[in-house]
Amino acid sequence: MLAWKGYLGSFKNYLRLEKSLSANSIEAYLLDMEKLMSYFEYKQLNLRPEQVKLEHLQDFLRWVSELGLSARSQARLISGIKSFYKYLILENYQKDDPTDLLDSPKLGTKLPETLSTEEIDAMINQIDLSKGEGERNKAMLETLYGCGLRVSELTNLKLSNIYVDEGFIKVSGKGEKERLVPIGSQALKQISIYVNLARVHLEIQRGFEDYVFLNRRGKILTRTMVFLIIKDLAVKAGIHKNISPHTFRHSFATHLVEGGANLRAVQEMLGHESITTTEIYTHLDRNYLKEEILLHHPRSVKF
Repeated sequence: MLAWKGYLGSFKNYLRLEKSLSANSIEAYLLDMEKLMSYFEYKQLNLRPEQVKLEHLQDFLRWVSELGLSARSQARLISGIKSFYKYLILENYQKDDPTDLLDSPKLGTKLPETLSTEEIDAMINQIDLSKGEGERNKAMLETLYGCGLRVSELTNLKLSNIYVDEGFIKVSGKGEKERLVPIGSQALKQISIYVNLARVHLEIQRGFEDYVFLNRRGKILTRTMVFLIIKDLAVKAGIHKNISPHTFRHSFATHLVEGGANLRAVQEMLGHESITTTEIYTHLDRNYLKEEILLHHPRSVKF
């Protein structure tokens, strides 16, 4: 498998330098390829990348399907493998692409899990504001829901990127692409309470002074910690759904579209490159998608 590792090293550099993908996206691509390599080792197939044929890949997909991998995960796996072989051809490492005729499994139109505004309020009401992290956690949930952020965008949010007077925050999304996102008055109010009443009492570690959301040691919160906080609040609120930080992003988009927000405006807010990615949130007639985002968001009411 030495040949694979050499190609994967240069593939990683290509994704980072030429495609400008984030570290998480790069890791996902490499994990896709590691699954394929593990399969070849399991089957005792000593194949170099250029020796792989369509039938090898089809056998691999049948194998992961039998293991119980969902159709969506299989489609993601195929996408990673296709990207790898497109890179090999781009660099003239090989001429034929074995993934050309590799079909992705049919995906259903299942919508992401969402929360109602009542469920979101129920979770926020479970936060113990008498504890040091209470105001922080409330500000985090209001920001996740009020802006539709990815969890990494939340944890990396900086004070210097909050433009209170303009009502915008600047976030760095996938591929380190920056975008401006409107932020509602309720989220701004809660961030202000947290920063001025709770965060000021932290002993902030050097290098973390500009990050908004900090742990009790004065360092940036991890994605895992945000996940655990949200899971705990969902349990306390008696919500029996598969809840994660991303659920707030889905809820944000769904509530906007259901309220009549313009789909392209939602696309800009979410940082989706393609409108088709955003379209999973709607089956509504496009005639209803006319108004601007902040007009329709449940958290946009002035305080």
